[in-house]
Amino acid sequence: MIETNEPLPMADAQEANWLELKIPPPVIAAVAALAMWGLARAFPGLHIPYGVRVPAAVLLAMAGVALAGSGIVTFRQARTTINPHKPGDATALVSSGPYRFTRNPMYVGMLLVLLGWSAFLASPLALLGPAAFVLYINRFQIGPEERALQWLFGREYLAYRSRVRRWL
Repeated sequence: MIETNEPLPMADAQEANWLELKIPPPVIAAVAALAMWGLARAFPGLHIPYGVRVPAAVLLAMAGVALAGSGIVTFRQARTTINPHKPGDATALVSSGPYRFTRNPMYVGMLLVLLGWSAFLASPLALLGPAAFVLYINRFQIGPEERALQWLFGREYLAYRSRVRRWL
């Protein structure tokens, strides 16, 4: 445990993997969505009526867009960066709005959209897309972001991280 309010050293961040913070998260989500579509076409799945899967897909996607949008709005209100490539440019530790219950509402929102797409495709194999998205984002986006926030905000960030979950 840290005993001061001093930022933590970023030694690990300087040895970052070359994929860290390189590909915008929406691009990762789009690639996952395309892969899901390909899997659903190659390996047809469940025969769920449109009357069931379309409303489920729309509800999940709308919830995802609303959550991601509220995360963006909250960042803008705090006047801090939403640029996923430069988390070290953050000027405020945001813990209001959706950040009260998830540290990553924008990524959770994208995940919900992918889950909605999966519901629409009705293919169990399509669920590999959201799983791959979470694994990639955890390793190559959230990890480096959390190191930067820890370095910038020290104990304040550690306290926030201890009370709010990464995803949900």
